[in-house]
Amino acid sequence: MSTKEKIQEVLQVDTLEKHLNEIVLYNDDVNTFDHVINTLIYACDHTPEQAEQCSILVHYKGQCTVKTGEYKDLEPRCTMLLDAGLSAEII
Repeated sequence: MSTKEKIQEVLQVDTLEKHLNEIVLYNDDVNTFDHVINTLIYACDHTPEQAEQCSILVHYKGQCTVKTGEYKDLEPRCTMLLDAGLSAEII
């Protein structure tokens, strides 16, 4: 009869916590779906599917988080959304 030993390893994982911000896009009655989708693709590097889903959520829910990350990365993206006439803010 053979015996197998099971060894349990304890691993310690050090993580750096970074405070992540979000760009929230708000609904308006001015911009078309196509304009919002194209702007999200350009400004937030969304795929066409992601951009379409976000535009639908914004339309029906009133708002949607479209990008999460560090503030320094989000600021120029949010500026692009605002320059395109969309309503957005970093929270």
